[in-house]
Amino acid sequence: MFRKILIANRGEIAARIIRTCRKMGIETVAVYSEADQMAPYVQQADESYLIGPPRVSESYLNASRILEIAKITHADAIHPGYGFLSENEKFAEECAAEGVIFIGPSSSILNQMGNKIAARKAMKAAGLPIIPGTDDAVDTVKEALSAARGIGYPIMLKATAGGGGIGMEVVHTDEELIRAFESNSKRALSFFGDGSMFIEKKIENARHIEIQVMADQHGQAVHLYDRECSIQRRNQKVVEEAPSIFITEKTRKLMGEAAVDAIKQLGYTNAGTLEFLVDSQENFYFLEMNTRIQVEHPITEEITGIDIVEEQIKIAGGMKLAIRQEDVHVDGHAIEVRIYAEDPITFFPSPGHISTFELPVGQFIRNETAVVADYDVTPFYDPMISKLIVKGNDRDAAIRLLKQALSEYKIEGIRTNIPMLLKIVEHEQFIAGNTTTSFVDQFYLQQNKEN
Repeated sequence: MFRKILIANRGEIAARIIRTCRKMGIETVAVYSEADQMAPYVQQADESYLIGPPRVSESYLNASRILEIAKITHADAIHPGYGFLSENEKFAEECAAEGVIFIGPSSSILNQMGNKIAARKAMKAAGLPIIPGTDDAVDTVKEALSAARGIGYPIMLKATAGGGGIGMEVVHTDEELIRAFESNSKRALSFFGDGSMFIEKKIENARHIEIQVMADQHGQAVHLYDRECSIQRRNQKVVEEAPSIFITEKTRKLMGEAAVDAIKQLGYTNAGTLEFLVDSQENFYFLEMNTRIQVEHPITEEITGIDIVEEQIKIAGGMKLAIRQEDVHVDGHAIEVRIYAEDPITFFPSPGHISTFELPVGQFIRNETAVVADYDVTPFYDPMISKLIVKGNDRDAAIRLLKQALSEYKIEGIRTNIPMLLKIVEHEQFIAGNTTTSFVDQFYLQQNKEN
């Protein structure tokens, strides 16, 4: 097993990885930008090193500096967390060249799954149903218009690289597409270095349901069941649940088996997530694959009792999966909400100084946080500052605990989305389980307009 791991990330996920490494007796190395020098995870690691100025291009995306620190500290491996370099095939290749283990899949898999068009083709070949759309990138507005008319509006305009809702927009008409194409292409180029776009049919009132998978280097693979992540704002998730209450056990079994079969055919290793859109008849369509740990992984850990970060580390170290599919069982229901430093109505970021930061505590309440009291939230990074995870014997119990925990959260000095989250979890449609991808637009934003 590894003696020392460098964590090429920041915030709550860095702290999360440090916690598991400490449990496993593995030393940790943290890296931080000038903006993060007072962040909690920097103090929690065994060693911490400055990597550059606040901008991500000069710090958390500075692969050469990160590898330099890995060599200086004699780190055996690098855990990339999520975002930043976590799905960068060139970084994985550079790690291999330097003799440092990249805790994730191979660079060839990262390359294949990192491009959404290549991923669609690979998963189609592996037998997964895919959403109707373009088989290749569309490079011009003219090509986009032709493709959209052939598919039929509404459509989803998407960047072929990256994720997190960046470079993605729902389009209903030719006029909207003309306006959206250039702006989304430029944004994708800025964030991912690739401005190419493609088009998919928009599935109305869909559910966003994903399957967590794990695969070792010895041909063994399992799924850890499903998560429903349908409640989103600006194509980014804000509420996640496990398991989904929408799909039947038959569909759950089909999705899990299909996901495992697909990653076996790909030769995939380590943790990954296959994301699907599911329509009202429970037909499911491959959306994309995240070749890393997910922000929402804690809810899967809560219902299965499996430490996904620990499994990632063991797999990267060449160990066999100690679990078989028949060993994985669902216990109870878990819900995660993401706490953002943002205006709860406009969703605009709200950086500033946190004067008070008090977390809810209690049995079956889990907090993953990036901040503390008397801390400055900067405008340089994603505005997510914390995650709240609760577990109940069933969904009703989890919702009750979530309401209680959210009401006990106390953050002063900045605006957060907690008022939005409270409205969502108290909404009759959420309680009834009517949580499609249109939930925020259909219920939350509409309710605010009426008020």
